[in-house]
Amino acid sequence: MDTSLTPQDSAPAAPPAAPRRAGGGRPGFGTLLAVDLWERFSFYGMAAILVLYLTASEARGGMGMAPQTATAVFAAYMSLSFMAGLPGGWLADRVLGARRAVLLGGALITCGHAVLALPVTGTLYAGLLLVVAGTGLVKPAMAAMVAGVSGEGKGRREAAFSLFYMCIQVSALIAPVVTGLLAERIAWHLGFAAAALGMTAGLIQFALGLRRYGDVGARPPHPVPRPEATAMLRRAVWVTGAVGVLVVLPVSCGLLPLPAVLAALGLTTVALPFWYLRSLRRAHARGTVHQRRLAGFTLLMAASAAFWMIFAQSGSVLSLFAERHTDRDMLGFEVPASWFQSVHPLFVLLVAPLFARLWLRAPRVDVPVKFAGALIAAGVSFLLMALASQRAAHGPVGPQWLLLVYLLYSCGEIALAPAGLALAATVAPPGSTSRLLAVNGLFGAVGVVAGGQLFRLTTVLSPTTYFLLLGGFVLTVGTTTALATPHLRRLLALPTGPDT
Repeated sequence: MDTSLTPQDSAPAAPPAAPRRAGGGRPGFGTLLAVDLWERFSFYGMAAILVLYLTASEARGGMGMAPQTATAVFAAYMSLSFMAGLPGGWLADRVLGARRAVLLGGALITCGHAVLALPVTGTLYAGLLLVVAGTGLVKPAMAAMVAGVSGEGKGRREAAFSLFYMCIQVSALIAPVVTGLLAERIAWHLGFAAAALGMTAGLIQFALGLRRYGDVGARPPHPVPRPEATAMLRRAVWVTGAVGVLVVLPVSCGLLPLPAVLAALGLTTVALPFWYLRSLRRAHARGTVHQRRLAGFTLLMAASAAFWMIFAQSGSVLSLFAERHTDRDMLGFEVPASWFQSVHPLFVLLVAPLFARLWLRAPRVDVPVKFAGALIAAGVSFLLMALASQRAAHGPVGPQWLLLVYLLYSCGEIALAPAGLALAATVAPPGSTSRLLAVNGLFGAVGVVAGGQLFRLTTVLSPTTYFLLLGGFVLTVGTTTALATPHLRRLLALPTGPDT
C-alpha cells in the first residue's frame, strides 16, 4: 500500500456535497446511524461471547482453550479489526468510495458470522478473518461519511461524532443480552447467527437509503487509475490466498503453533501505525502545519493506546472475572456472564448528556485534557480491580465492583473516543481522511494486542499484582499527558474550546 501523497493528494479537495434540507440540516445522518447500530450489534454481540466460547469445555460446545490462549486470540481478533481499517480506509479513499466500501464490508461481515454459526470444526479462524476484513472496510468509510454529512461550522463535526458515538451504544447494550442468552443458554453458534442477521439488516437499510446522501461517498476523492487499481486488486487476491494457505489453514489444522502467529501479529500491530504516520509526516516539508499537527496527533494516539489496553480487556479479562469470581445470582436467576458487557453502554447512555453539558460549560476541556482524563479513569479502574481480585481470593465478590469499573470505562470512552475521531478528521492532510481515521483505530489495536499479551503474565503473577501494575502504568501515562497539555495544544494548533 502506497502511503506517500501524490501531487493530486497535495491539493485540497472539495468535500462531496450532500443535499441540504430547508434550514441547513444535512439528510442521511439518521440512516448512517441506523446502519452503524446494526454493524455494532454484530460486533459487540461477538465480543460478548467469543472468549466465553473459546474457554468453554468441549462438552458444553466450546473450544476448551486455556484462558491465556483465548484472551490472546480475542486480542488478535480485535487488533486485526483495527488494523484492517488502514487498507480499508485506503480502498475507500482511492478505489471504492465510501459507499461501496460499506456495502462490500457489510457483506463480508455477514459471511463471517454465517461461517461461525456453522457447527463445523475448523471454521473459527476463517470466520473471524472474514469479519475482520469487513470491519476494516466499514468503519473508516462510515466515519468518513459521517464527516461528509455533518457539514462545516463551529463544533458541528465533533458534535456529530459525539451524537453518533452515543447513539450506537444502544446496539452495544442490546447485543450482549441477545447473543449472550442464545449462546450461553441454548447453543454458542446461535449467538453468531444472531450477529449475522443484524448485519444483514444493516446492509439492507443502507442500500435503501443511498439516494439520501447526494454525492457523499459516491466516488473515491482521489481515485487510483483503473489499470493500477486492477493490478493492485490482483495482488491483494494473491496475498489473501497466500495468508489463507500458509497461515490460516495450518493454524486451523494444528500444524502451525498459534503462539508464534500471535507474537508475529503483535509486533506488526505495534510497528504499523508509527511507521505509517512517520511516512505521512515525511511527505510534508519540515516545520509545516501538517507536519506539526501529525507529530502532536502521534503523541496523543500513542497515549490513547494505553487506554485501549485497559478498555479492550472488558471482553476477555473482565468477562472471565464475571463468570468465575462474581456472584451473579439475582432473585434465584443466574445472570449470564456475557450480560455484564451491556453495563458499559448503559452507563454511556446515562452519563453522556452530563459530559455534553460539561464540554459546553468548560471551554478549556479540549482534546489533550479529554485524553488525560480518560487515561486517569482507566488507570483507577484497574486499581479497583486489584482490590476486587484480592477479595475474590476468599470467594465470589458482589457485582458492584464490575459496575464501578464499567462506570469509569464509560466516562473515559465518552471523553476520548469521539474526540479522537474528530481530531483525526481535523488534522488529516487533504485526500487522506479515511486513512487517518483508520490510524486512530490502529492505536486501539496497539493497546488491544499489548493487553492480550500482558495477560499471559497471570501465569507467573497473581491477578491482584497484574491489575496493580497495569493500573499504575496507565495512571502514569494519563498524568504525563495532563502535564504535556500546553505543548500538545501548540503542536496541534487547536483553538481553545470543545471544537477541533
